[in-house]
Amino acid sequence: MIYLEIAAHVSAIATFLIAAGGYFIYRYDFRNKRKKLENYLQNSRNRASDSGQGKKGQHTVIHLMTEVGLTEAEILQASFKSKKIKRFSIVDKQTNRALGLLFAYSS
Repeated sequence: MIYLEIAAHVSAIATFLIAAGGYFIYRYDFRNKRKKLENYLQNSRNRASDSGQGKKGQHTVIHLMTEVGLTEAEILQASFKSKKIKRFSIVDKQTNRALGLLFAYSS
C-alpha cells in the first residue's frame, strides 16, 4: 500500500516537471521566432535606408512567410508580442478598406 502512495507522489512530481519543461520549450521557441522576425525587419530597414531611395523596409505577410520561414499566424503573434515591430494597413483609396498588412521594424 505504501508503494502505491510513493508511486502517486512520484507521478505527480513527474507530471509537473514535464508540463513545466514543455512550457519553457514553447516560450523559448516563440522567443526565437520573434527575434528572427525582428532581426529580419531591422536588417531590411537598415538596407532600405542605406539605399537612399526613401524605402522604409516594410514587408507584407507573404514576403515574410517566404523569407523568414514563419507561418502567417506566427508572424501576427510575434508582431503583437514585440514592442519593436509595427503594423500598418494597406488601404484601398477608392473604398477606404484595408487590403493587407505591412510589417516594419521600429526601434
